[in-house]
Amino acid sequence: MTDDLRVAAETALNQCMGLQSGESCAIITDDRRWEIGKALYDVASEITDDATIVRYPPGDQHGEEPPATVAAAMREPDVLLAPTTKSLSHTRARSAATDGGARAATLPGITEDVFTRGLDADYESIREHCNRVLAAVGNAAEIRVTAPSGTDITLEPGDREWQEDTGIVHEPGSFSNLPAGEVFVSPETADGRVVVDGTMRPHGLLSEGQTVAFDVEDGQVTAIEDDAIREQVEEGAEKVGDAAYNLAELGIGTNVAIEQLVGSVLLDEKAGGTVHFAIGDDASIGGDTEAPLHLDGIVREPTVYADGEEVSLPAP
Repeated sequence: MTDDLRVAAETALNQCMGLQSGESCAIITDDRRWEIGKALYDVASEITDDATIVRYPPGDQHGEEPPATVAAAMREPDVLLAPTTKSLSHTRARSAATDGGARAATLPGITEDVFTRGLDADYESIREHCNRVLAAVGNAAEIRVTAPSGTDITLEPGDREWQEDTGIVHEPGSFSNLPAGEVFVSPETADGRVVVDGTMRPHGLLSEGQTVAFDVEDGQVTAIEDDAIREQVEEGAEKVGDAAYNLAELGIGTNVAIEQLVGSVLLDEKAGGTVHFAIGDDASIGGDTEAPLHLDGIVREPTVYADGEEVSLPAP
């Protein structure tokens, strides 16, 4: 384990997760993320005698359920960390783990560079930024987002609550991504146009002038102007029908330590001064749509309005 990996793992387990001696900890990883998983396991083993690591082959799609044996292992520990190639964030397995009281953090698509860069942050400060944004948007009936790229969309959260991803995961049943830093909601409905000009899988960081645009009516994505993204959604629709076209999320980045986008959705969606939208599953973030995908796209330089009032966004 390199010094950088150790420092990042120590931040994750001590500051973010608050792992204590005598608690159980499970690291869920796969063949491509083994070095990160092993670093977390090694540090966890220095804190508690009840640490476990589970390794399995990478999944095919973000949001795909893990094998049954992995899902069973996720339900047992006090603290759960999942550095994986494909996201386990929006899975029933992760929901079952936190519903059962586990403190959980997923690290989907994590790389060693993103791990060391993204965990080099003051998560108490990130929590303060989250609190300020949540206070501005939490009670709004209508949210509008515009951006120079062409985004102009209005969303209604309805009865669904905004949530914080602060990176501080100290309460039973709490959940976060790592790296962290966002405030997000699964809207009941939305209408407008999203033009992604930051990062979106499978493209990674979009080049200057490249965009991924999609239209939304009554909370459903009706047109996608990108072949690769459209194919992923169509593949999901073969399994679950229109649920795959759900406009699943609006997230507002609050991590001011991220000074530039690097092509990792996990890191870039947390960047202060950005927003992101997702297509597909929202059942694990306060919605009621289950789908085998959750595709996030980051929008640069947004302006966010809560009931017509501009929201001051955190920025590096």
